Amino acid sequence: MKLLENKTALITGASRGIGRAIATKFAQEGANVAFSDLFQDDNMKSLETELTSLGVKAKGYASDASSFASADELINNVARDFGKIDILVNNAGITRDNLLMRMSEEEWDLVLKVNLKSVFNITKAVQKVMLKQRFGSIINMSSVVGVEGNAGQSNYSASKAGMIGFTKSIAQELGSRNIRCNAIAPGFIETEMTAKLPEEVKQNWIKGIPLKRAGKPSDVANIATFLASDLSDYVSGQVIHVCGGMLK
Repeated sequence: MKLLENKTALITGASRGIGRAIATKFAQEGANVAFSDLFQDDNMKSLETELTSLGVKAKGYASDASSFASADELINNVARDFGKIDILVNNAGITRDNLLMRMSEEEWDLVLKVNLKSVFNITKAVQKVMLKQRFGSIINMSSVVGVEGNAGQSNYSASKAGMIGFTKSIAQELGSRNIRCNAIAPGFIETEMTAKLPEEVKQNWIKGIPLKRAGKPSDVANIATFLASDLSDYVSGQVIHVCGGMLK
C-alpha cells in the first residue's frame, strides 16, 4: 500500500519548484491532490495532467491565499470537489529582498501578507473541515532564514519565523482533535528562484553546507510525505530542517 493512499491533499503555490515536487510525490504515494496558485496558467495545467496520469484525482485552482475570502472559497471548493481534506501544505510564498535601510513599506507588507497571512487564512478555513473529520496533517513551509535570519531578508525572515510560532500554537490548539501541525525549514534548494543567483553566490552557499551540495525539491518533498503520512502520527509542533546540515 502506498503511504498516502485514500488521502486528499491540498497544496498552495504548487505550480512550480518545491510545491510542484510535493504535489508529484504525494500523487506517486497515492494521494488525490488539489493544488492552487495565483493564476490558471500552463504550469498549472501541465501539473494537473501529470498528476492525473499517475492514476489519482487532481485539480488546480486559481486562488489568492493571501485573501481571506479567496482562501475560504478555495477550501469550500476543494471540500466539495474531493469530499475531504486530510493534508494541507501551506507552501505559497514570495521574496522581496532588500536591506532594511532601502526596504519600502510595500515590500515589507507584501511579503508578510503572501507568506504569513496566507497561512492564517488557509489554516483557519481548513480547520472546519478537519475538525469535522477529527483528523488532519498541516504542513507549513518555513525556511532556515526564519530560524537564524539573513541580511537583506528581514521581511522574509520575519514571515518565516512567524510561521514557526503559528505552527507550534496550532499544534497545541488542534492536537486534541487529532490534527497535527508541523513546519519544514528548507535550506539552499535548487529551484527557479535560486537558479537566477550568480554562480559565485551559489558556490559560496554550498561551501557552508556540510553535505557540500544544494538540496533538491525532492529532498523537501520526501519530508513532506513523511509528515503527511501515518508514519508521523505522533509528530506535531515540530520544525524539521532540510538543509544538509547548514544549521548547527
